[in-house]
Amino acid sequence: MVEKRSDEPRIVKGSDDIFADLGVQLDPKDRLKVLIAIQLSKAIQHLGLTQKEAADILGTDQAKISKITRGRLKDFTVDRLVNYVIALGIDVDVRLSNTHDRRGNLTVHSPIAATG
Repeated sequence: MVEKRSDEPRIVKGSDDIFADLGVQLDPKDRLKVLIAIQLSKAIQHLGLTQKEAADILGTDQAKISKITRGRLKDFTVDRLVNYVIALGIDVDVRLSNTHDRRGNLTVHSPIAATG
């Protein structure tokens, strides 16, 4: 007889919003910073760059790239992060649309997620 352990991890299909799935509430600006930083980290990995090489391309230092890849984003603006991803060859397309909800939503679509 095989007993099933109740403390085994379960795989549960999440929604398209990882933050909501984890119960994390971020304001739209911080959420955008996190999503851009994720794509920036994926781009660095996809291009096979070290943090130092990425820093040289972006005109910054390795310590700042390390902060970004570890999610330490308080010292970074959305504008700065957007300029970084553009410098690594990622197009940024902003689309604004009406919503039926009381508040709008923020969505980042990324082709890097499929290749990274």
